[in-house]
Amino acid sequence: MRIFAAAAFLILCLASGFTRALAGDERARLQREAAAVSIVRDDWGIAHVRGKTDADAVFGAIYAQAEDDFNRVESNYMTALGRRAEAEGPSAIDADLRAKLFVDPANLRAAYAASPPALRALMGAWADGLNYFLARHPRVRPRVIRRFEPWMALSFTEGSIGGDVERISLDGLHEFYVGAPAAARVALDAPVRDRSGSNGIAIAPSRTRDGHALLLINPHTSFYFRAELQMTSGQGLDAYGAVTWGQFFIYQGFNEHAGWMHTSSGVDAVDFFAETISRRAGRFYYRYGAGERPVAVSRIVVPYRTRGGRLARRSFTVYRTIHGPIVGRRGDKWIAVSLMQQPVAALSESFFRTKAVDFASFRAVAATFQANSSNNTIFADANGAIAYMSPSFIPRRDDRFDYTQAVDGANPAAAWRGPHALDDAPHVTDPASGWVFNSNDAPYSAAGADSPKREDYPRYMDTAGENERAVHAIRLLRARDDFTLDSLLAAAFDSYMPGFARLVPPLVAAYDGLPPHDPLAARVARQSATLRGWDDRWAASSVATSLAIFWAEALAKAIHANPDGRSDAFYARMLRATPRQKLAALRAASDRLSTDFGTWRTPWGRINRFQRLDDAIVQRFDDGAPSIPVPFASGVWGSLASFDTDHTRTKRRYGTSGNSFVAVVEFGAKVRARAVTAGGESGNPASPHFDDQAERYSSGALRDVYFYPSQLAGHTVRAYHPGS
Repeated sequence: MRIFAAAAFLILCLASGFTRALAGDERARLQREAAAVSIVRDDWGIAHVRGKTDADAVFGAIYAQAEDDFNRVESNYMTALGRRAEAEGPSAIDADLRAKLFVDPANLRAAYAASPPALRALMGAWADGLNYFLARHPRVRPRVIRRFEPWMALSFTEGSIGGDVERISLDGLHEFYVGAPAAARVALDAPVRDRSGSNGIAIAPSRTRDGHALLLINPHTSFYFRAELQMTSGQGLDAYGAVTWGQFFIYQGFNEHAGWMHTSSGVDAVDFFAETISRRAGRFYYRYGAGERPVAVSRIVVPYRTRGGRLARRSFTVYRTIHGPIVGRRGDKWIAVSLMQQPVAALSESFFRTKAVDFASFRAVAATFQANSSNNTIFADANGAIAYMSPSFIPRRDDRFDYTQAVDGANPAAAWRGPHALDDAPHVTDPASGWVFNSNDAPYSAAGADSPKREDYPRYMDTAGENERAVHAIRLLRARDDFTLDSLLAAAFDSYMPGFARLVPPLVAAYDGLPPHDPLAARVARQSATLRGWDDRWAASSVATSLAIFWAEALAKAIHANPDGRSDAFYARMLRATPRQKLAALRAASDRLSTDFGTWRTPWGRINRFQRLDDAIVQRFDDGAPSIPVPFASGVWGSLASFDTDHTRTKRRYGTSGNSFVAVVEFGAKVRARAVTAGGESGNPASPHFDDQAERYSSGALRDVYFYPSQLAGHTVRAYHPGS
């Protein structure tokens, strides 16, 4: 019935001329490409794309993504290309300027033309798939990009939530190039902070019940940041997993032989240089060594939409030194930034590693391109290999300098000196411990006693330090040697929060130390008793979870402890709070709960909720609209299953980031997997797949993945060629 309805709709569209005009030759070419691709939608709305060539699979994968959420596809490229202001107006000019400092269409066109033929074919298929979608869906109105060109794929080559460019402060950029303090920004303009991070775990056959390697894929990103799909070709591609909207490679996922999980790395691969500037005869110069060099000067034009709807332009004179573009000022120093700019290599590495059949071939791709600057990798394969890898691009530097601060740009010794070889960086392969993990922490605990040693590496190989999720993961991994797919999933949703195991005992001790007649004792007696008897585990029914989280947040606010910074520094600051500060924060938390929910004895599930009302990039929430309880909490407290929330305009807290895609994979005779996506696959509120996974998401009840065609039998809702 659904297939018949779709066909009838297509006939109606064709009869009414309901397609965008394409030139005859292009129309025929795109129709031939579409005919070579098949898309199967399963009963969760997930696309399984198959083509004869890799390019066919790319055409179908991007077409399917556009069907599911073209808004997010286009938005990601508006950001990457520096074109948000064309839709959003002056508020996005600074972000567009930042992007355009690194993304020049002329340079990307030249890079595309010089790319290897295989990669050019993929980029061409990517543009064709999007343009064919727009041609077949004239009611879809792009906000800015009405035609996609193959070179545009080079603007967005790495699938993590915040690219290296987002390390650059928009406020600093604005003040340097505009000359006035930046206005208050909406959240979308702020640098992305994913304080809950991500988790990856690989377990060797020696630590599993059935002798098969296991992999946990658990990225923590903004919700709805990625699609879930499968890409298969006759050229060796057969990858399943999470793909960032608009990209044509599986970013975190697996094939029949191998799987990979990326976690944001603490490796320092973006550096700032303080330049000493002088001016002579109307020109700027910067000091470098014993001499001076002229500052390079160019113009960047940022189009933007005016309040009246017309397109205007703002022009900027921008500056560069040997280290990179100028992005701010500190005192009399100009600040330049160095970051990796290798779009062809980055896109190649991102795609071709998905075809790896074992660790040797996966590592060979990384060694060939060396263009992953921001992510660690947790790997497992069907041969039983497991591994931890640092980013493949790490600039070699003089470790005497503190690169967490802006270094002296005039000193040539501080400059980058080419990339490190892969073996120079912390890495682990097949450790005796039988497991590797990363939770955005330092690599020096990645495999227990078999981890790399901190003293063997430069300081810039890690700036993250340890965190409470790492403490939690190590505790779970050391506890058993008979892991299965089920027990790995249980570990991923284990409810223990080790952060509170550190924070609550001093709070209880502070209460016990109160003088008997202190008025504060009566105010917090029952609350202290509740936390004294708590097991530091979250649950939807738990009053203690609510009280502990509200208390810790109140204490952090009172003593100016920053949960978005390094975890070790945050906890050190929290533990240094005085007994009186701890107890005052408990009283404040109790009062806040009573004011907002009627009683401080409010179960966590009444407060912590999942809600999806529409497909807006910046979500809105409503206490009066339907929502469902979520038991897990922020990763700040050590919960592996993470749920970060927004409650700026509501009393209840609604999820915005954290667990966004979760999969557990077993590499046996055949690969077996379970997965869940936050909400659902479709961005269309009218689709049954807009929020059909919400209950499974909140309860950790992952669904079976249909990896093989035989598994789709009885679960296929629709099979079609793009455009039909």
